[in-house]
Amino acid sequence: MSTTTETATAARGGALDRYFEITARGSTVGREIRGGLATFLAMSYIVVLNPLIIGASTDSTGHFLGGGTEPNLPAVAAATSLVSGLMTILMGVVGKFPMAVSSSLGLSAFITYGIVVLPGMTWADAMGLVVIEGFILLLLVLTGFRQAIFDAVPAQLKTAISVGIGLFIALIGMINAGFIQNGGGTALELGAGGFLFGWPLVIFLVALFALFAMWAAKIRGAILYSIVGATALAITLESFLHIGAVGQDGENPYGWELTAPTLDQEWFTLPDFSLLGGFNLLGSWESIGIIAASLAVFTLLLANFFDLLGTMVGVSNAGGIKDADGGVPCSRRIMVSDALGTMGGGLGATSVNSGFIESTVGVGDGARTGLANVVTGALFLATIVLSPLAAVIPTEAASATLVLVGFLMMQQITRIDWTDPEIAMPAFMTVVLMPFSYSITNGIGAGFITYVVIKILRGKAKQVHPLMYVTAALFILYFISGPIQDAVGAG
Repeated sequence: MSTTTETATAARGGALDRYFEITARGSTVGREIRGGLATFLAMSYIVVLNPLIIGASTDSTGHFLGGGTEPNLPAVAAATSLVSGLMTILMGVVGKFPMAVSSSLGLSAFITYGIVVLPGMTWADAMGLVVIEGFILLLLVLTGFRQAIFDAVPAQLKTAISVGIGLFIALIGMINAGFIQNGGGTALELGAGGFLFGWPLVIFLVALFALFAMWAAKIRGAILYSIVGATALAITLESFLHIGAVGQDGENPYGWELTAPTLDQEWFTLPDFSLLGGFNLLGSWESIGIIAASLAVFTLLLANFFDLLGTMVGVSNAGGIKDADGGVPCSRRIMVSDALGTMGGGLGATSVNSGFIESTVGVGDGARTGLANVVTGALFLATIVLSPLAAVIPTEAASATLVLVGFLMMQQITRIDWTDPEIAMPAFMTVVLMPFSYSITNGIGAGFITYVVIKILRGKAKQVHPLMYVTAALFILYFISGPIQDAVGAG
């Protein structure tokens, strides 16, 4: 389509088309709505899972999130829905990018098991650290430092990041569905005990192969059809067979991995927003000391910093969303929105909020603009009063889409020059460390450090951008920050 034709079409499409650049990015309003819905369905589990991570554990004082002596999971779910909805819409309207924002499960786990357990720390103190980290991120964006680091990364390493994320999210999909599980004699194994058995796995495999077939046939909406169809089939099976969910102590090993998909629920509930504002900005400095608090902020900062880089590149590459220079369009706006999302997560006591890699599901179904985010955000807001909706979708139904997206992102591996070991080996470390260590940040760090070390040892230090040295050094500190923090805490 010529530029003149695109301009004329956008003019006819009205202000919505012009603002979100829908026609310019080769999309339509219908595709954006469908893509936004697909993203929501792929990541709606966060409304159920985030409360189980940050809402079901006590801090060092024996109190749950919110300060009570009993967990208040409905309040965590309501806050998660509210903050996710608002921050996702913010990313769509300001960043104009189809990347949904919600609580980072990895950082939620780090806060739960690595920060609030420090002697003297409370949940409010930890959420104060999140606000501080988000503010620092915002400063880095406004000063141009975050963008400068992004531009300093070699193009093929960015591709490796995207490929590694593809493998990582495919593994996440398989683990969420129970297709891959923790092994007995091995780290991972196929199914429970090395065998594939149980109706939930049947749902996953039916959804996966149906999705593969529809995608090969180039059926638009294949991802959404797969999720909706598999969910309907799962609800039907559960209503007749009463399969139930996998128990916390391993009972019912062939049940649903997270929640049983049923319609026998109380559909409308009044929201509990008691967690909002539950943070203590400087409490951590008093409870654990300046050094330990600074290390905690640094760890959150570095992980969040590069998780966004990886997610942003992954979403951009998955949808071919590029500006005239081949970069991510509106990247500064995206980074500002992400930093504000992080601050919003701390203010709302829902942990660090950042871009979600599941957004590639919506991109795979046609989303190309921030309008898709507005749809996803609106659906998150709807779950405030309709929270059981998220629990109806079994992970087995949604996980098949992650496997497909992993395949699509893997196709970019041909852009890496595997005959050049100076870039191929850092790319390899990036790709394999993400799924092997279950962390996007670890993969990026391993790739950066390998790249810098090889260049130095090969006598080509001047070819490395100065900021690559800075980030490599920061990653080294990041990888040893745990023992340092333990030593400080022990002291």
